Amino acid sequence: MAPAARPEGLSLNRRRWLGWMTGTGMAAAGLAIVPEVRVFAQQVQDFIEGPPVPDIAPEQLSPHVWMIYSKDGFPTQENLGMMANIVFVVTSQGVVVLDSGASLQIGQMAIRMIRKVTPLPVVAIFNSHYHGDHWLGNHAFVETYGKDLPIHALAHTREQIAGHEGNLWRSLMERWTNQATLGTKVFAPNRTVEHGQVLQFGDVTLKLHHYGRAHTPSDLCVEVVQDRVTYVGDIAMENRIANMDDGSYPGTFKYYDALKKAAGEQLWVPGHGRGQKNLLDTYGTFMKGIWEPCERAVKEGVPLEQAKELVLKDPRVASRAKTMAGFDSNIGKYTSLAYLEAEKEAF
Repeated sequence: MAPAARPEGLSLNRRRWLGWMTGTGMAAAGLAIVPEVRVFAQQVQDFIEGPPVPDIAPEQLSPHVWMIYSKDGFPTQENLGMMANIVFVVTSQGVVVLDSGASLQIGQMAIRMIRKVTPLPVVAIFNSHYHGDHWLGNHAFVETYGKDLPIHALAHTREQIAGHEGNLWRSLMERWTNQATLGTKVFAPNRTVEHGQVLQFGDVTLKLHHYGRAHTPSDLCVEVVQDRVTYVGDIAMENRIANMDDGSYPGTFKYYDALKKAAGEQLWVPGHGRGQKNLLDTYGTFMKGIWEPCERAVKEGVPLEQAKELVLKDPRVASRAKTMAGFDSNIGKYTSLAYLEAEKEAF
């Protein structure tokens, strides 16, 4: 197998040394099974950092809310893992960050951009859910503002990041970016929040929302009350097909209804894509184009393969097929997930 291309910013000698210490060389030497060597290899990996992420100028969405926009929805070596938006709220007390990005390097870039907007320090982070493109940047903020920096999340999200999901996502991001995110460490949330909680940061009020399983079992949406802006994480996306491995289609629709009823008219800002006032409606329409044919197919005894054909022909889905990021590679899988969930709902 030809060696993978090396990202800019990592010297060839250090890359060779790291590659030897973290797998290939150790296996050849018969040392990979030795726990002490594995620990040392991880320490080496922690020491070496990937290249810096180029600056992305923040965009102001409302009087208090800014966004560092990610044009890509999926991680690659070329984008260094920059695949999710970073939203921050400038208050008189300090800056509140809503999702910190997918790596140490992305978090460092976000801090540089925040400092272009305000000299105020970051005083809190909220992690919307446990998928690593939204929280691995915690490392940079803790490194800059100290280990006591409050990082808020729902209890289930905290548990997942502190457990298996934390190191899994760290490893996945390194693999997907050809090690561009090296040096990133897991810093799990250290504060538990709940649905309905209201927090005051100087002149800004944040209201927290959670209405059950949608994209994951623990999706946190943060409403910036004064600005009528709500950050929704990954429960809705502008033009990217969402990961539904941990989610629920009917749960998503119930979440949308409850959130719209509770918050009223908002600029809904997603983790992937740009904010829209009709985002929940437009993305919900697409999701129903997957769910409803599958639900009908299960009730009528139509097998999965035919259900997939029905989904692809549904105008709510077909109209997005050519333009939606990740559509071709994911629509089959997420149709299967919808069909399986419809079977469970039926029985």
